[in-house]
Amino acid sequence: MTESPALPAVSREWHLLSRPVGWPKPEDFALVEAPVPTPGEGQILVRNTYLSVDPYMRGRMSAAKSYAAPFELGKVMQGGAVGEVVASNAEGIAVGDHVLHFFGWREYAAMDAKHAVKVDPKAAPESTYLGVLGMTGLTAYAGLLRTASFKEGDVVFVSGAAGAVGSQVGQLAKLKGASRVIGSAGSDEKVKLLVDEYGFDAAFNYKNGAVSEQLREAAPDGVDVYFDNVGGDHLEAAIGSLNQGGRIAVCGMISVYNNTEPAPGPRNLARLIQTRGRIEGFLVGDHYDLQPQFVQEVGPWVASGALKYRETVVEGIENNLEAFLGVLRGDNTGKMIVKL
Repeated sequence: MTESPALPAVSREWHLLSRPVGWPKPEDFALVEAPVPTPGEGQILVRNTYLSVDPYMRGRMSAAKSYAAPFELGKVMQGGAVGEVVASNAEGIAVGDHVLHFFGWREYAAMDAKHAVKVDPKAAPESTYLGVLGMTGLTAYAGLLRTASFKEGDVVFVSGAAGAVGSQVGQLAKLKGASRVIGSAGSDEKVKLLVDEYGFDAAFNYKNGAVSEQLREAAPDGVDVYFDNVGGDHLEAAIGSLNQGGRIAVCGMISVYNNTEPAPGPRNLARLIQTRGRIEGFLVGDHYDLQPQFVQEVGPWVASGALKYRETVVEGIENNLEAFLGVLRGDNTGKMIVKL
């Protein structure tokens, strides 16, 4: 086994102590010290440099059956991370390599080498492999192009449009020939960002009035594609503005993640009969076959600046929980990243 000299004895990591009811509280979690693990046969040890916090993690904190197994109580949580290999007991990955993996919420992680993917920090900043060129970007790409069957000339509406996924959806739609792209966000500052920097044709602050009315004003000729990150009144508004043959891709519903009672569904679902519209949920994990195509097409746009991205960077693993809560509050512009 090869390893870097002078590895520390302990690693800090976040444990889930109790399952949150409603909004997660600090007492549901603990930052604990654990021995830095020694990689076994076929394993590597990674010193994490950037950690990802994402809305889907809220679902894994509950015991309810879902598409991903719940986090285990009293054990370290998981999430996307990139870092440097500091010890290797595996062929094909050497000390000094940089890798993407899903053993976040901790400073040091040991894993089977097959669970890590080498990334090139010289080709793009390390943090982008958690966002614009990572799972976040692939989510936008697969949801828009495959699930929503986007085609040139479509009018596209994106909720949560200043977030990591939403901002990329809108830009991809513009780059691929959408006739009009509309976004919603939670502040006037974010609305300005969507139009001035990301090139959306129109955007509105959902806190400034009824979403349905603001959407009709922004998209007077209706919507062909709605990319849903929010649910609730946004989904109902999109159904109300859906054109014939319109498609809705449901990526997330952050507005209901902390509800303790079931949220009421859209009251206008009967409109789907009239429009012959469809609503389809999707998970990025079902679309990893698109990864090579995605990187090949989107990588050059990122490198050239044609596709812009923002990151909200929080420093220190001790602030990992606060960064996650910030995502649920909508504090981030673009991808929320924790830098270690």
